[in-house]
Amino acid sequence: MRIYTRSGDKGETSLLYGKRVVKNDMRVEAYGTCDETNSMIGLALSFLQEETFKGKEQLLDRMYRVQTILFHVGSELATPVGKEVTWELKQKHIKELEDQIDDWDAHLQPLKNFILPSGHRASAALHTARTVARRAERLAVGIKDVNPLVVAYLNRISDFLFVAARYINQLLGGEERPLEVDV
Repeated sequence: MRIYTRSGDKGETSLLYGKRVVKNDMRVEAYGTCDETNSMIGLALSFLQEETFKGKEQLLDRMYRVQTILFHVGSELATPVGKEVTWELKQKHIKELEDQIDDWDAHLQPLKNFILPSGHRASAALHTARTVARRAERLAVGIKDVNPLVVAYLNRISDFLFVAARYINQLLGGEERPLEVDV
């Protein structure tokens, strides 16, 4: 099987079920941005490969699950209105993120001010993934008839990535840099 098809050489691509749209269609933008988020999470995880810390396997497993669900969120965004979504996003997927956020947050120092993306390189990559997830959310909001759970999941995943970045900094001794008030 060839990787290239040449079918997109004129600025169009196919959604699931074969519907052709321009490559800057809102759905393509949204699911492409989910893919970017997923890639940034993968980059962050690659920075953790050589690290040793308690709970590493559980953290990696949680992140891989999030990546898998995010992939499915992208496929839902790639499904045209009126067509069957092959995988169903459920409230339980959002609840999983919330439970993990609460668990990690319970181990962190409360924030007293804004922080700059900084610290361990895995943490910085997760902060980048968080900002890309926010963009995916903004794009998804603009899609007519989008599943409201998709928007909620993208909103929650950015919170999840923020807390994950802080948690990894704490585990690996990365420094959180507070925002300077007097500039």
